[in-house]
Order: sequence, then structure tokens, then C-alpha cells
Amino acid sequence: MTYQHLLVAVDMAEDCHIVIQRAADLAKSCQARLSLVHVVEPMAMAFGGDVPMDLSMLQQQQIDQARERMEAFSTQHPELGKENCHLAFGQPRQEIHRMASEHGCDLIVTGSHGRHGLALLLGSTSNDLLHAAPCDVLAVHLKKPE
Repeated sequence: MTYQHLLVAVDMAEDCHIVIQRAADLAKSCQARLSLVHVVEPMAMAFGGDVPMDLSMLQQQQIDQARERMEAFSTQHPELGKENCHLAFGQPRQEIHRMASEHGCDLIVTGSHGRHGLALLLGSTSNDLLHAAPCDVLAVHLKKPE
């Protein structure tokens, strides 16, 4: 089976370039299209929903920074192209699944740090993506910094 359209889901950490490159190599070998998505999570979700202050200015700064990073990614990885770099706002799993469905992607590629213990209990986006994904999911193993 060859893939036709890969969706790379990144968190904007430095090691996401490894994930993008792995996906680009796979896309090239399959002659598949490549798209990139980053999801900005609402700040209120991080605080459990009820926040006694207005976070809109901080949230906008976070979105603006993410937009700048996406621009940089499209420059550093010309195989992506600006038109294939998407910024979404919401819950990561839902938005990535939505993007994959809307764009007809048949593989989602994401990074995984392989966390254990408390970090695993707190949640993992790559693990979350597996559940109810509309297509195959490839988790690229990322080594922890020494």
C-alpha cells in the first residue's frame, strides 16, 4: 500500500524537524502529497476551563508566534509549500483528525517521546491521535535530550 497524502502534526518543539524530515522522505518515496498542521490549544483548556482573567491577549500572542514558526517551517522545508501549512485552533486530537478527513489524508505522522510513568498519565498527543483516527498513524520516535 502506498500513501497518497501525509499530514504531519507538529508541536513546534525543536525536534519536530526530525518528524517533518521523516515524513518528507516517506512522501517522496511514495510520491505522496505532504501537509503540515499545528494546533494551538485554547489556554482556558490548560487551566481546566474556568479562568478568572482575560487570556485573549496572551492567546493571540501564542497564535501569532505559531504563525511565525509555521512560516519558518515552510521556508526550512520547501517540500511543504506555504499552501500546505495549516494552523488550527482547538483540541489537538479533534483538529488533527478533522484536518486529515477534510484533506483526504491517509497517514498522520507525529512525533513521540515515548514517555513513561507520570508523564504518560498526564497525557500524550501521539497516543491520543491513535484513538478514532480516520487513517493510519505513524509515530516517529524522538530521543530524549541527554
